[in-house]
Amino acid sequence: MLIGITGTPGTGKTSVTKLLEKDYMYQVIHLNELIKEEKLYSEVDTERDCVVADMDMVYNRVLELQDISYPVTIIDSHLSHHIADIVIVLRTSPAKLKERLEKRKYSVEKVRENLEAEALDIILAEAVDWCEKVFELDTTEGNVERTVKDIGKIIMGIRMGDTNELENRYRPGTVDWSEFFGD
Repeated sequence: MLIGITGTPGTGKTSVTKLLEKDYMYQVIHLNELIKEEKLYSEVDTERDCVVADMDMVYNRVLELQDISYPVTIIDSHLSHHIADIVIVLRTSPAKLKERLEKRKYSVEKVRENLEAEALDIILAEAVDWCEKVFELDTTEGNVERTVKDIGKIIMGIRMGDTNELENRYRPGTVDWSEFFGD
């Protein structure tokens, strides 16, 4: 079973998936690293300081890497909703996200672009359009352990086929940052 952990850069995907990989013994594919290491991209966008992933190549490579001895393979990336049918979208308030991205030394333009994407629910909207099941978690407080517990509950519910309560609790659209841009 493939489950994506997705969200705007800076929402906590990698921090969370590293703990899931260690504590829950899930297979985790850190997609952004894989794309760069194996050159699974069609071009380098120097203006935006990123690569443009070739999603067909990425998808095929993920399927090759998926180890069926693990009950769950987690895909860590802001692109994972392009691959997995079940995703957990991590969300962070734009004010907190700005702090995190500036700490990473992102350019002013890249920070602005990511804040807009978060405030406008871009990744969440794509996930809802493209994926079978979507869960949404607010990671603004930065409590990685609590987020890992929530994700663990969601994954267990999915594996047990009992997601009704989880689908209500972590329903897409419960997090709203629209006030970030004011009136």
